[in-house]
Amino acid sequence: MIVRSFQDIEGTDRHVKAASGTWESKRIVLAKERVGFSLHETVLYAGTETSMWYANHIEAVVCVEGEAELTNDETGEKHIITPGVMYLLDGHEKHTMRIKKDFRCLCVFNPPVTGREDHDENGVYPLLTEPEPEAV
Repeated sequence: MIVRSFQDIEGTDRHVKAASGTWESKRIVLAKERVGFSLHETVLYAGTETSMWYANHIEAVVCVEGEAELTNDETGEKHIITPGVMYLLDGHEKHTMRIKKDFRCLCVFNPPVTGREDHDENGVYPLLTEPEPEAV
């Protein structure tokens, strides 16, 4: 059993701040826990815009605070995301988040991320894996 708080991971290597300065993420469950998914609390900052494309991952997002406009960059369809609203990127959709109010959300990734990922120039997380544990 693992018990851990977001406060426990502040300032550790699980607390990732984007090079772009548009978001930060506290990665509370990672690939090294070997449970088949990763779980993060992510904050995107008001007045910012971030384009992403999870070509290698499925992501589910639940907004718990704030407001954002989500645009499916492939269709142009727009959605306002507010507390209690979930979106699922089950088709690896290219998308853009325009943040109206600081946007705090819980995100689940499959396959799980390692914690070392950051968006590349196309908004993609690379598919990184953890080494297999050594046999005892």
